[in-house]
Amino acid sequence: MTDDVQGLGAKPAAYVPRIVDAQIDKYLTLFGAIEVSGTKWCGKTWSSLAHAASVTYVDRGSNLQISIADPGYPLAGMRPHVIDEWQRVPAIWDAVRHAVDELAGEKGAWILTGSSTPNKTEVAHSGAGRIGRIRMHPMTLAETGESVSKVSLAGLFCGEFAPCQCPYGIDGLAHMAVRGGWPEERLQTAADAQIVVRDYLESVFVQSVPLLGGNELIARRLSLSLARNLGQSVKVDTLARDVYVRRSDEKVLEAQRKGISAHLDILRRIFLVDEVPGWVPASRSPKRMRVKPKRYFADPSLPVALLGLSPAALLQDWQTFGLVFENLVMRDLDVYARALDLVVASPIRYYHDDSGLEVDAIIERVDGSWAAIEVKVGLDKVDEGVANLMRMRDKVCANKRARAPEPVFMAVITGTGEAAYRRGDGIYVIPIRALGA
Repeated sequence: MTDDVQGLGAKPAAYVPRIVDAQIDKYLTLFGAIEVSGTKWCGKTWSSLAHAASVTYVDRGSNLQISIADPGYPLAGMRPHVIDEWQRVPAIWDAVRHAVDELAGEKGAWILTGSSTPNKTEVAHSGAGRIGRIRMHPMTLAETGESVSKVSLAGLFCGEFAPCQCPYGIDGLAHMAVRGGWPEERLQTAADAQIVVRDYLESVFVQSVPLLGGNELIARRLSLSLARNLGQSVKVDTLARDVYVRRSDEKVLEAQRKGISAHLDILRRIFLVDEVPGWVPASRSPKRMRVKPKRYFADPSLPVALLGLSPAALLQDWQTFGLVFENLVMRDLDVYARALDLVVASPIRYYHDDSGLEVDAIIERVDGSWAAIEVKVGLDKVDEGVANLMRMRDKVCANKRARAPEPVFMAVITGTGEAAYRRGDGIYVIPIRALGA
């Protein structure tokens, strides 16, 4: 059954504008169809409906059975037409691709939304050139109104910056991290939001993981291990020892290693876990760089729920709070970076070389321009972050004949602090509640 949306482009009731809206608008003029993907509950359907004239919910009523029999069925409706949860019937992808070919240049006909990615073997063609891909995340602090957004990431790439004040207070920051960026919970207390987040994780482990061929218990243990090793480039063997309860001196079996890799793939496919690749600048040898991905959760509230923490407990465990705050910053940076012009497919990376020097985030664009960012909860760690940034810049840019340009800017993003400013050495100090797209 196809449902009409209230007029072309009419936003759903109580819709809160999202940063991704601009990308959806743009892609609808460039591609015959687009796919909006991301973790469940992040607002994909609402944002897609805000740009649509009609919708088919594949997982409602008899639509699933009919779509399995006829993958072209959910394409019917006024355009732009949303096909929600298309991945339940992977053949819909190829039906859309063929339909785009038959449109003779018409753009923006279909919007596919999905909270998991089917196996590559279930989709005959990538859809390159026909179906534009858009990644969506839970809400950033800019979108929930908890950042003043007076420091623009895009502006920093253009050399635009003005000092500004912003809200501050570590208690409030802990509440934001524990509550998370889920659109329907943005007005809830942290305690109430965590009840829903824990229920969300239950549905992931009990329903989503087995649906993709995974094991509920392994997924639970693996997610807990990832929460304990948040933001680290952990080896598969380390995760396997956690999951299968092996001592550090015990050998990990190949079957166990494969099981962990398979479940990591499932957690990525349902967008529960995000991987940040290592960055290899043009002037450095890949042999001297750590390129194993670092892993974060789609939202900081997820590792908090896995670890059973409250805002008060988080504030008493400063090391864990630092990791959860880093997860929050990486979520927001990913959203802001994807809104940039000339952005690469995975705009956020990290730097770690063989000397142990690490920088939390590198934002790279297709023209080779880049920026480096360190994440620190407290202002007392700003000098340490600045030192890392300067050492990294000197290493990467020391060889004048190399292809690595100077960074467009470098910054330390903090949790505390009531003002964003530029230091005498040119490095910005930006509280997360001052940053926006």
